[in-house]
Amino acid sequence: MGEVVQMHFTTVDYVIFVLLLVASAGIGLFYAFSGGRQRTTQEFLMADRSMSCLPVSLSLLATFQSAVAILGAPSEVYTFGTQYWFLGCSYFLGLLIPAHVFIPVFYRLRLSSAYEYLELRFNKTVRICGTVTFIFQMVIYMGVVLYAPALALNAVTGFDLWGAVLAMGLVCTLYTALGGLKAVIWTDVFQTVVMFAGQLAVIVVGASQAGGITEVWRKATNGSRIAGLDLNPDPLERHTFWTLGVGGVFLMLALYGVNQAQVQRYLSSRTEKEAVMSCYVVFPCQQIVLCLGCMMGLVMFARYGEDSPLDKGYVKTNDQMVLYFVMDVFRDLPGLPGLFVACLFSGALSTISSAFNSLATVTMEDLIKPHFPNMTEARATLLSKGLALVYGLVCLAMAYIASIMGSVLQAAFSIFGMVGGPLLGLFCLGMFFPWANSIVKGTLITVHFFFPSGLAMAFWIGIGSFVMRMSGSTPVPPLNTTDLPLLENMTTTVMTTLPTGVEALYSLSYMWYSAHNSATVVVVGLIVSLLTGPMKEKELTPGTVFPVLGTLLFFLPERYREKLCCITPLAQKVISYLHSPYKMAKKDRNGAAYCKEDTVTEDKEAESDKAQTEDEDMETRIAQPSCQLAAHTVQETAL
Repeated sequence: MGEVVQMHFTTVDYVIFVLLLVASAGIGLFYAFSGGRQRTTQEFLMADRSMSCLPVSLSLLATFQSAVAILGAPSEVYTFGTQYWFLGCSYFLGLLIPAHVFIPVFYRLRLSSAYEYLELRFNKTVRICGTVTFIFQMVIYMGVVLYAPALALNAVTGFDLWGAVLAMGLVCTLYTALGGLKAVIWTDVFQTVVMFAGQLAVIVVGASQAGGITEVWRKATNGSRIAGLDLNPDPLERHTFWTLGVGGVFLMLALYGVNQAQVQRYLSSRTEKEAVMSCYVVFPCQQIVLCLGCMMGLVMFARYGEDSPLDKGYVKTNDQMVLYFVMDVFRDLPGLPGLFVACLFSGALSTISSAFNSLATVTMEDLIKPHFPNMTEARATLLSKGLALVYGLVCLAMAYIASIMGSVLQAAFSIFGMVGGPLLGLFCLGMFFPWANSIVKGTLITVHFFFPSGLAMAFWIGIGSFVMRMSGSTPVPPLNTTDLPLLENMTTTVMTTLPTGVEALYSLSYMWYSAHNSATVVVVGLIVSLLTGPMKEKELTPGTVFPVLGTLLFFLPERYREKLCCITPLAQKVISYLHSPYKMAKKDRNGAAYCKEDTVTEDKEAESDKAQTEDEDMETRIAQPSCQLAAHTVQETAL
């Protein structure tokens, strides 16, 4: 084993890296002093609900295309082959379902926080549980995303570790706290372009040095890195078509369907149609990102073959292998290493800034506003900016904690992956199964039983797998701390034998975690709801249930479908909600969430409802965009 090799940046590389930070901060400052100057919570948290399709879609892509993914995907393909590429199959349903199910419900209810839906569907306690769970997972993940690429960069190039951490954290906090969601989205667009450019440059130069793409593919084929279609149904297998293509759907739904960071971008769109289109646009972009990551892994294999820098001792972990490869390839090309590092840190910045903004939103909307309904708009906006700033400082603190936790970080990574599934199950239970209840005979029973049961199951499997590996009771390969964007594979292992009983449960492929945990919540919730008395349609908040069962069970007589609460079209349910006491009370309490145009739109909807026009006309009206400022709402309501 050799000693760890350090390479160094040139002046040009440092200049390119600094330009990335300056440009990102500049975009934030531009939106802080232009337009409405972030004077309302509507503008600061929701970008005035005025964003077009393209920036929203690129921001959706950038949010979870973190530095961890940029480092991890090539390393995964280099080590295990292209089986990981089949994850692209999950993008079809993983983006189509949010586009046609989750977006219509969230957008038409005109929410600011995804967890407000949980209060409408179940009750306030469930909303708070969802919010606190989301805050918990994102705070942990922020520190990891900030620290991991800086650590890898420091190990390979000697780049100052805490200088990089502080530079990223402070710049990200600056433009998020000053520029709001508009700044976050437009910096995501800029950073996405940088990410594409950096990865493409590595592939082009690396393939050229290896003798061309044809030679790269030939070497990968001879080295058994080109994987075929593996139809093995065993859920214990780490990567097969089923784990990636089917289990990956649930992972995508947890990310693009119910995660606040993504939902907030949908809700910032000008119209529901543009929100849906953003899902369609992000689909080919996701495929391109996946291809770039996999191709980089193949180019790495063409250069090093079986003698990896990790095996030779040039680097200590798989995290650092991609950076070593980049510095090696660009050894005689000053500036290009800086471009890739800019690409790497763009991924980190986009993820962290999205986390800051979404955390400020859910804290404001779910935990503060309900207790201070008469808060002025100016104070609410100032407090929102303060929250973004506080979460920025918390992120830096989490980066420091990450630096001293050592291998315990793997447990932290597992926690982030484990809580996404139960949250997805909770939303699916409320949205697809109308009879799922939360209140039985005046006592809160059901949701407070099945949501914790899903979390408990998730933590049991994840932590049990981690402890079993750490105890050395199962043979495992070297852990790769950056295999996937969400690091969920920290809780999995490639098993050389098929264990039985509880050990088999611990060996479940990480790609099934979201499916398993969400299914636990749904199944337990349905059973308990049926035993304690299912809800009826008249007891539901209108617009909170997507009537998918009405389509799937079209062959049943109408009286049976009525019992399943899947008769009323979604458009009529939403119109009923718009004029419900809850909605009107919310408008009276806080003018920050809605605007005068919303009130006019609702009046038009009421008239059309009385005239019994077609459902399609109703859907068009309720998809009208929100207005630029919210201050007129209070005046309109008062009149």
